[in-house]
Amino acid sequence: MRSSRLLQQGEAALRHAWLTILALSLGPAVSNGLARFAYGLILPAMRDDLALSYTVAGWINTANAIGYLVGAVAIFALGGRLRPTATFVWGMAITSLALLASGFTIDLVMLSFLRLISGISGAMVFIAGAALVAAHFSHDSKRNALGITLYFAGGGVGILLSALTIPPLFLFFGVGAWWLAWIALGVVGLLFTGFCWYPARHAPAPAAPKQGGARERLPIVQMLPSLAGYFFFGWGYVIYLTFIVQWVRDAGGTPLLISTKWSILGVGVILSAFLWRGLLAKHKNGVPLAVATMATAFAAILPLITEAGVGMILVSAFLFGISFFIAPSAITAFSRHNLPSVQWAPAIALYTILFAIGQTIGPVAAGWMSDYTGSLSTGLLGGVVILLLGGMLAFLQRKLP
Repeated sequence: MRSSRLLQQGEAALRHAWLTILALSLGPAVSNGLARFAYGLILPAMRDDLALSYTVAGWINTANAIGYLVGAVAIFALGGRLRPTATFVWGMAITSLALLASGFTIDLVMLSFLRLISGISGAMVFIAGAALVAAHFSHDSKRNALGITLYFAGGGVGILLSALTIPPLFLFFGVGAWWLAWIALGVVGLLFTGFCWYPARHAPAPAAPKQGGARERLPIVQMLPSLAGYFFFGWGYVIYLTFIVQWVRDAGGTPLLISTKWSILGVGVILSAFLWRGLLAKHKNGVPLAVATMATAFAAILPLITEAGVGMILVSAFLFGISFFIAPSAITAFSRHNLPSVQWAPAIALYTILFAIGQTIGPVAAGWMSDYTGSLSTGLLGGVVILLLGGMLAFLQRKLP
């Protein structure tokens, strides 16, 4: 009788853990899928309506990346002193409100400021949620790896939702309705915030640093290959997500093709959780990050080196989707495998700082290259080269002693 009751309690606890992880996965859906990646869908309409150059269009997304950097620096500087649960839920709310407010202004300075705010709060959501998920299944590497990948796969939910709503919105109301797209994203973000508020507040958290104790230093020198690899990953991947919709549109792509492409990208992100968990559980070095970065580069170059037919554009989207969100999963798993739990949030924050620096450079650099050469393909190709460099550096990362 007692063993039966204990078994039922164990099953209930396991079910609760998975439901909590699924609720937390709405964090990347908002902080990344809606607050950052959906801009790639809104960008063409904003360029047409506001007469933006590629450089200015890239800058608006760079403002978000700068905010992401500020948020990551704040978490790293505080060294795990912020409560991950509170950081997560308040970050979700602020990100959603910034998205909502973006629909009520056409001033580029205000738009950039709101993108900055959504970047700061989005980084806090992303990092705090990753630390909360990493605290689950501490004695089961396979379940832990699946939990981590499921968390980041939540970004695919945001991508998929934006794909199913934004292109049809422009099809019916025209490019001048870009402001309505921002409002819709903000409303969805607030709904997601309300849905995950209770589970996040009651999620188990990693150990906090001892009061008055000396803070352990991260072994940064030993982590340099993966840190550098993640920096170049952030630089390269964001170029594709910022400009690929504009590139498809310039090549004659229809709203239906754009919506289909973005939907397939989101589906790929969701499926990636089940395709990569074995690699993340098995390797405690830089191999998962390197493989994910190389696969992302391959997906990004496909439309540029082929005739860019509909089939190849969709294949590129799917391969990109199943690859690029594994990079943050890889650095989260690497931190969990190699560091004490009190250092997980600071380590993820440090990776995110370098990632955000690269992400800040990417859109503006690619936009400038495209304006200078008169071809958006040039900027996209530059992103592929950067990704390949990041993948080669990540391969050099060894398991920490």
